[in-house]
Amino acid sequence: MFVINCKNYEEIAGERIIKFVKTAEKISKKFKVKIAICPPQHLIGVVANSSILIFAQHVDDSKVGSTTGFMIPELLKQSKVSGSLINHSEHRISTKEITNLVCKLKELKMISIVCVKNVAEARKYAKLNPDYIAIEPPELIGSGKAVSTERPELIEKAANAVKSAKNSTKLLCGAGIVSGEDVSKALELGSYGILVASGIIKAKNWDKIISEFAKALV
Repeated sequence: MFVINCKNYEEIAGERIIKFVKTAEKISKKFKVKIAICPPQHLIGVVANSSILIFAQHVDDSKVGSTTGFMIPELLKQSKVSGSLINHSEHRISTKEITNLVCKLKELKMISIVCVKNVAEARKYAKLNPDYIAIEPPELIGSGKAVSTERPELIEKAANAVKSAKNSTKLLCGAGIVSGEDVSKALELGSYGILVASGIIKAKNWDKIISEFAKALV
């Protein structure tokens, strides 16, 4: 699994998201790698019909109906969105909300990625059986320093923590991944895939960097 979080970076604004998604579609087919894009929330509808997975960057534990301004999983499902990040370090939520959202996405047959900052959280939330746990030390996010090289032991411990839940949850590695070498190292340490953002979005050549990461994954 290769997840790209576009955040609210200006590089992806407006119609540029279409070019980005088309580039990812081409590379996904070429390398036979499952790529998922998390566009800025207001641009989800622009790319929802693409051939690759489209995820929300965040969902709210709220109900269908008169709930103004909330991002509701049920409506995202109807807009062909396949899943969502939950509890990203830049949008942390409560344990109760995480629990409810993992259950709700599971009921809707949508993919859930619970972001965690340490091994203790990985162990705790893996018990909810989300599809993925993404380990991202906050201090390394956007730093250009990959967790796979700066703190390799963290990935190994997180992988073991996720396995200890004895369910289908898999580990993704995030934070500071900027090269194919970082990707390969993460896989060697026990990660099933990667969650990346600025390392790709801010790159001058999207085709080149996405291809480099995809090639490393296979």
